[in-house]
Amino acid sequence: MGALFHLLSTTTTAPPSATMRPPAALRPLLARSYSSRLPQRPPARAPDPLSDPKVVHQPITDDLTFIHRPPPSAPSPLSYTISPASPLLQPKPQNATSSLLPPRLSNKPEPARMSDEAIAEMKRLRKEDPDAWTTAQLARKFGCTRTFVMTKAPLKMSERKKRLRERDEEHAQFRDAWGEKRSLLRAVKQKRREFW
Repeated sequence: MGALFHLLSTTTTAPPSATMRPPAALRPLLARSYSSRLPQRPPARAPDPLSDPKVVHQPITDDLTFIHRPPPSAPSPLSYTISPASPLLQPKPQNATSSLLPPRLSNKPEPARMSDEAIAEMKRLRKEDPDAWTTAQLARKFGCTRTFVMTKAPLKMSERKKRLRERDEEHAQFRDAWGEKRSLLRAVKQKRREFW
């Protein structure tokens, strides 16, 4: 009885690490079976091209040697780079630009640069009467684009806001004639824009 008690007391008082170990039969299955470092292949050592038996050494002077290595394979008759009939080796035509490029779409000359006096005149006309001298009228008079007129002779911010209000009122008159569906779609679009 005492021996049995002694056996039970030793098994229960063993350190926890000893009791947590897996049985010996499972230990090889749980062991790591791979290397912690990847194997590395030694760097490739290409053979010295000058030790090839086909290399021809031809001394030119005492300290200078000409070494010729033949190509590894025979040249292909279909090669575009060395064939005498290759289009790459043909001489270029005398007027190369005219034959290679497509014809020009338009022969419009570049617009002449507007003088400072003309720009000052444009600004003066636009400032005096913006209703009569619109961007289209000024562009027609000075022979330039409307964008150029808008950048060089812009309206004041107050005048621009006034014109936008007038335009919106004019558009509102047309919107009153819209049907219910079109008005609803427009309202939905305006609501979406508020969340941008």
